[in-house]
Amino acid sequence: MAKTAFIGLGVMGFPMAGHLKAKGGHEGAVFNRTSAKAERWASEHGGTAHATPREAAEGADFVFVCVGNDDDVRSVVLGETGVLAGMKPGAVLVDHTTASAELARELDAAARERGLRFLDAPVSGGQAGAENGVLTVMVGGEAETFEAARPVIQSYARMVGLMGPAGSGQLAKMMNQICIAGLVEGLSEAVHFGQKAGLDIATVIDVISKGAAGSWQMENRHKTMAAGQYEFGFAVEWMRKDLGICLSEARRNGASLPVTALVDQFYAEVESLGGKRWDTSSLLARLNR
Repeated sequence: MAKTAFIGLGVMGFPMAGHLKAKGGHEGAVFNRTSAKAERWASEHGGTAHATPREAAEGADFVFVCVGNDDDVRSVVLGETGVLAGMKPGAVLVDHTTASAELARELDAAARERGLRFLDAPVSGGQAGAENGVLTVMVGGEAETFEAARPVIQSYARMVGLMGPAGSGQLAKMMNQICIAGLVEGLSEAVHFGQKAGLDIATVIDVISKGAAGSWQMENRHKTMAAGQYEFGFAVEWMRKDLGICLSEARRNGASLPVTALVDQFYAEVESLGGKRWDTSSLLARLNR
């Protein structure tokens, strides 16, 4: 059993930290900017809530972070009250935030300077995956550090893979989001086309989902999409943040992402329709308006 700390108890972090305690049997300290949520987690799971990230990280073998963006990560990791200031030598910092590869390399260097270890480990699977403990985790870092952390991460994951050195986990997550963006636009256009053609969407999907067109998105989102319901997953504003990271990295490394750039513009249209907090399948809404 390891001593752990979890920083950031949003829709992902709250259940992930819970699995560390309930499934993994690990000791759990937590920090959240809204202290009431940290207190609630501690009450429900038997861990301890702390006033600063540094205090939560003190004495921990593994410190996990899952917050919003690069700046949020820096605010809880660096500085006098950040986790790096409280971690013991040899401890491992695992950042589950979907952030930039540059940030991952920055944190890796900062950890090394303090005799600490670091992994960038963004996740895929959404809120449901976090709640059910079946996330996919893409990891960047040293192999030895990865092997030390993997059994702990498996408390809330069904797949944990090492992608390469620091930053590689974030780059792999960018690939994941690029795939999803194009796929959801294709599915949205297909459903829109079928509705215009007067087809029974459920009947068609039941057939084509068993062939080459099949996907997780098709299997799990076609019914809600056809019904115009978009409250079942990863929010548009979060996807736009992720696609912005992808496009920024592409400008740096010279990759061409024309479809990704176009889908990002489509999501901007969805936001203009009031869909900032709709799930990503709401691309259909802009076609059906």
